[in-house]
Amino acid sequence: MKSINLNASQLPSTMLRLWPGLLLTSGLAFLATSLQKLPGINILSPLILAVVLGVLLRNTIGTADIYRPGITFSLKRILRLAIILLGLQLSLAQVLDIGPIGLAIVVVTLVSTFIFTCSLGSYLGVEQKLTRLVAAGTSICGASAVVATSSVVKSSDEDVTYAVAIITVFGTLSMLLYPVLDMMGLDLTSTGFGLWCGASIHEVAQVVAAAFQMGEATGEIATISKLSRVMFLVPMLLGMGFMSISSHKQSKAMQLSKLPIPWFVFGFVALIVLNSFSLFPVAIKDWIIQGNKFLLTIALAAMGLETNLLKIRETGLKPFYLGAASWLFISGLSFGLVKLLY
Repeated sequence: MKSINLNASQLPSTMLRLWPGLLLTSGLAFLATSLQKLPGINILSPLILAVVLGVLLRNTIGTADIYRPGITFSLKRILRLAIILLGLQLSLAQVLDIGPIGLAIVVVTLVSTFIFTCSLGSYLGVEQKLTRLVAAGTSICGASAVVATSSVVKSSDEDVTYAVAIITVFGTLSMLLYPVLDMMGLDLTSTGFGLWCGASIHEVAQVVAAAFQMGEATGEIATISKLSRVMFLVPMLLGMGFMSISSHKQSKAMQLSKLPIPWFVFGFVALIVLNSFSLFPVAIKDWIIQGNKFLLTIALAAMGLETNLLKIRETGLKPFYLGAASWLFISGLSFGLVKLLY
């Protein structure tokens, strides 16, 4: 699908073409945010609900061509802006708060899970791009990592939706099972349980929901360790970009601007650095963070609107098995490390 270039001379006409699609994706995002507040549905994030709503609309009523420019803009430009703004949730001090041992557990678990998932995906015959989406979502930060990775590996919207569904299923299972397992006698300290949650559960919201059931201190440790995982989105995306460059036979002749390096990730890093020096007023930062959640929801609604369920069906169940194995691996490895070191 063609990207939209906003040249100054074409700006008025381009904006007119964008509005229908932007209104559609924003409307679905607003509906998802509203539905998420209902009892029984609030265990799901608005991101997931937005994907579901988009998929339902695309595969029942369909979407007219008039909406396409705005949907594309939401899926490309708004998504990248939202990823950049995620940097405001992180600071270098947060990494230091969990200590060297906690950070080591996070790093070892993350890297091992990513390598394991990619290797198993190759063994199972799962398409490489989809495998990397599942690996990123499981090892780093759920749906946000999936959609960020998709911009680097150039995966299809169907692959992204499939990966998000896999991440949602197993992340939700972790959120529900971890507190129950702990109460059944895992014998973890409050710090250990928080670190286990933060190092292995897929989504930030799922980590918070699971860990804070066991106490305030546990929840804080879990949140910090989870945000530390999010920071590794940067080297992962850059690594994938450079791997794509090295595998391209004519990469030396390509223009730098055309190389598949996720340049927006440097904006993400810049905001982390600036946030580490407390340069942003707390009230303004909180307002931007809340607004950014809505931007991510808009992008995921667009993802759903671009998803053809027939193509997902053709993909088969192997990616689901891959997600299950990856989930068991990250849960088991992180638990073992926490149990050994805490």
